[in-house]
Amino acid sequence: MIIGLTGSIASGKSTVSAMLAEMGYPIVDADKVARLVVEPGSETLEKIRVLFGEEVILPDGTMDRKKVGELIFNDPASRKKLNDVIHPAIRMEMLRQRGEFLDQGFETVIMDIPLLFESRLQHLVDKVLVVSVTEEHQLKRLMERNGLSEKEARARIASQLPMSVKEEGADAVIYNNGSVDETKWQLNRILDQWKRLQSE
Repeated sequence: MIIGLTGSIASGKSTVSAMLAEMGYPIVDADKVARLVVEPGSETLEKIRVLFGEEVILPDGTMDRKKVGELIFNDPASRKKLNDVIHPAIRMEMLRQRGEFLDQGFETVIMDIPLLFESRLQHLVDKVLVVSVTEEHQLKRLMERNGLSEKEARARIASQLPMSVKEEGADAVIYNNGSVDETKWQLNRILDQWKRLQSE
């Protein structure tokens, strides 16, 4: 069973991902893969250099994320060019890692994909698990975690799909408004349920 784990910014998805890792589930982490595919010497980074020029490469050979961010921030055409290079590379590497875990004999693999719905990657997984949180909790966490003003935090939240849309697309939802124990209890209950269904 391939489980797609997702949520919104400051929803606590990383907490749930860490719980799953502790339980021994192998995790394909989209954020880590995104960094991996643009490592110095990679084919993807070379394509980015050809697209945007030497100025996006730092002296140590790594990608200048700040510079790339500035270039694509106000330019939808550049953003599309970058995404057309990066997204296929990320998908390929995620599928490679998923296959490797399955080959090693793992029955369940977690694919931790923050933008699962935004990137329309539901087809890569069997079940979608959404970590949800009330807007009030989300706002408070984001402001505290990232040192943002309420206006900045609301803008970040607004840039993603609404939580309600993600919940609608989920096979199960963890409501992460309470304690860590409550979150863990919900996670265990969902996993037990899915495993039972799988073995029937």
